[in-house]
Amino acid sequence: MSLSNPSPLRVACDGESSSGKSTAAKLISKKYKLFCMNSGLLFRYASRLIIKHKPKKIIPFLRRKFKNLNYKHVARLNLHSQEISNHVALLAKQKKVRKIIRIFQKKIIKKHPRICCEGRDQASTILNKNPRYDIAFYFKCNLDVASFRRWRDLKKKIPLKEVKKSLRIRTLLDKKRRHNPLKKVADAVLIRTDILNRKAMVAKMSKEIERKLLLKYGRNFKAR
Repeated sequence: MSLSNPSPLRVACDGESSSGKSTAAKLISKKYKLFCMNSGLLFRYASRLIIKHKPKKIIPFLRRKFKNLNYKHVARLNLHSQEISNHVALLAKQKKVRKIIRIFQKKIIKKHPRICCEGRDQASTILNKNPRYDIAFYFKCNLDVASFRRWRDLKKKIPLKEVKKSLRIRTLLDKKRRHNPLKKVADAVLIRTDILNRKAMVAKMSKEIERKLLLKYGRNFKAR
């Protein structure tokens, strides 16, 4: 895919824990040369900072840490420990924490008009307007399949049943939280990663992206 003149392209990828949205976002970003932003990593980084430094006042502490944060630094870290997973589920419920991270995300989006934003509220909140996403995807995966994937990613250091319980609780908290809950926006394309393999997943996403781009840019758009 190419554009005669590279134009803004904003892709939103939302979904449940271990639903494959991170992998999909990376693959699509590589294919369409988009900056890839994983909002979950930002929340995990915030949890890591709090666990490590134990600040007395969390909000002022996080404001300072995120003020001049380099996203590439966060992306290089390993932030998928079970301790962080358990902590971040509760941290993400806090409105003031979400505001700090939302402001940081908006700065990245402003800097990168060609971007794939991945998380839980990208289409419903972050890219809902000013600017709005060009296309949104919503990822779902059977809990047993998702649990096995996360268990494997954790190198089987934690019992599978504990991983499954953690994912079930996290998704419930994400959907029920008061501020910016996980939800599928009306025009989001559903991607079932327990049914589609990687090749089929990328093919389906690519078809939808190129259809949207053709409608938006018409003859200026050239697929290849």
